[in-house]
Parts: sequence; C-alpha cells; structure tokens
Amino acid sequence: MSLRRIRAVFRKEFLHIVRDPRSLGMALLIPLLMLTLFGYALSLDVDHIPTMIFDQDNSATSRDLVHRFTGSDYFNVKASDAGYASIEKGINTNKITVGIIIPPDFSRLLEGGHQAPVQVLLDGSDSNTASIAMAYVQTVIATYSNERIVQRVNQRTGAQPRPLVEPQVRVWYNNDLKSRNFIVPGLIPVILMIIAALLTSLCIAREWENGTMEQLLSTPIRPTELLLGKLGAFFVLGAADTVMSILAGVYLFDVPLKGSLFSLALSSFIFLFGALSWGIFVSAATKSQLIAYQVGLLSSFLPAFLLSGFIYAVENMPTVIRWITNIVPAKYYVSIMKGIFLKGVGLEVMWLEVVWLTVYAVIVFGLAVSKMKPKIA
Repeated sequence: MSLRRIRAVFRKEFLHIVRDPRSLGMALLIPLLMLTLFGYALSLDVDHIPTMIFDQDNSATSRDLVHRFTGSDYFNVKASDAGYASIEKGINTNKITVGIIIPPDFSRLLEGGHQAPVQVLLDGSDSNTASIAMAYVQTVIATYSNERIVQRVNQRTGAQPRPLVEPQVRVWYNNDLKSRNFIVPGLIPVILMIIAALLTSLCIAREWENGTMEQLLSTPIRPTELLLGKLGAFFVLGAADTVMSILAGVYLFDVPLKGSLFSLALSSFIFLFGALSWGIFVSAATKSQLIAYQVGLLSSFLPAFLLSGFIYAVENMPTVIRWITNIVPAKYYVSIMKGIFLKGVGLEVMWLEVVWLTVYAVIVFGLAVSKMKPKIA
C-alpha cells in the first residue's frame, strides 16, 4: 500500500469537493438545518392538551375540580362552560383532545359521602396522546378525590391520615424529562448516516459516468488505496458535519454532554467510517449516480430513522424486526450517543456497541474493496 497514491487520490477528491461550492454548502448546511428543524419541531412531550369542560353543577366544589385542570400545565382548557355539542364538535374538528363533563349533582353526591361520577371523553384517533391524556386526567381526579377523603376523615376524627406507601421518585440523567434531551442525541446519528451515505454514494458512479475511471484503470493504484483516498476526503467533510451537529446539540438545544470527548470522538470516527464505506459500496455496485443516490437514501434514512431506536423502542418491535435491527449501525451509535450525552458513560460501558460498529465498518469496507477489484485489476 502506497501512502503517496492514497494522498494523491485524497487531494484529487478534496479539490473536487472544494471546487463545487453548492454541493459543499449543502453538505455542511443540510445537517445543521435538519437538526434545527427536527430538534424544534419533533417533540415527544405531551402537554398543553386542548381541553373543554362542561360544568353542569357550577358549585364551589365543582369549580375547585375545574381549577385543578385550568391550573395544570398539562391541560389547555379552552372553555370551562362548554356543552355537549361544543365538546363533540371540538373533537370532530380536532380542536380538542379531552372533554370533561361534571354532572349537575356533583357537589350533592360528594357532600353526602357518595361517589360522584365525572365523564371523560377522549379523541382516540391519536392513541398515544389519548393514552397519556387519560393518565393525566385520572391523576388529577384521583388527587382531588384523595384530598376530599382526607378532608372528610380529618373533619370526623380530627386526625390527619398518612398514606401507607409513599413513593420517593428520583429521575436520573434527564431530571426535567425533556424530550429534546432524548431526541437530539438520537437525531445526530440519523443525520450523519444519511449525509455520509449520500456524500460517497455518487463518487465512484460519477467516475464511471464521466469516463474518468478508465484513467484510473491505467494507473498502478490498488482498490484499497483508491477507496481510502476517496474516503479520506469525504471523511474530513463528515467530521465537520459531526462537530457542527454536536456543537449545535450542546449550545443551541442545551443538551448536556456529560461523557468523555475521547469516547465520543472514537465512536463517531468508527461510525462515520462505516457510513462512508456503505456509500462507496453502493456507488461501486450501481455505477449510476441516479440509482446510487436513490439506493443510498433508502438504505440509510429508513433503517436509521425507523430501526435504530431513535423514535420507536426496539424492545416493542416484532421479533423478526428486532433481529433485523442488529445489522443497523445507527442502532449502536444512537445508544452510544445517549449514553455519552445523558448518562456520562464511556467505553467501559459501551464497548460492545463500539465493537459492533467496528465489525460493521470493516465488513462494509471489505465489500467495497471486493466490488472494486474486478474493475481496476
């Protein structure tokens, strides 16, 4: 292997990148744009749920319950004097998610020591939001009910009852439970996988379409040298995208970076090398820029977005799909990024994921080299 030949290919490819300012600008700006759009637009937090309340009792007791909803950040009460027709129209037009109906004899039943039913209507077209909203409503009503029970017992006995079991909850790593802290570290691998695969998916195919591959065929350059030279040029660009994405996550979205920078750099290096090698392999296999672009996009975006655990938990997927996720490199890098960013763990904990990324990178690079051998032998 000749470092001089690798350096020559690297210089040729790097000059080609620099001399195309539009492609260079897109390669540098698209990751930042995607991170900004997804980071601000994509949120798993369910709060400010649009709600209407129909208080038929309109007593001090019922207004106290209504105040529990209006004073909560989880509910956005649009009207507290709505009727059945307004609630039904609001759900049908997607203007509200929750409708709460307090019966006219609510206070009388409570003061008489009886159960007072409260009707809750939910828009189940979005099952996830409806399930979370139902849990919020049940929590508010259960808290209100327990306070009423304690108040009645205190009035009768003069004693303040204490709960038999009192949970002491402590949230580790993401104390504020912000979905942005979960999304941004998982979004960086998805963006890098897409950009890296697309950056290199055109380089070999472009050589064939432009007719310059024949010139390379006449040189003593070896497949490994050719690929390493091209990978080196695109690796510089990919590394710049990685640094910008990480800086944007830390300083733009205020995501804490608790782990080791060395672990972050090493895992990013291995992941980026594997992603770039995949683009090279796709380009060498198709020999068409159009097909290479389409295959590179589909084979990088869909698996990284859907099967990496970024949005959908791998544990909840069918068994066959869970097995397929084992060959998706973004799955391991997502786990590494979340561990380094939020938990502050390093290679002593995430070493297995790093090993799998290394295995993937070596295998894909070997496939790319083997695909090039008959072309430049």
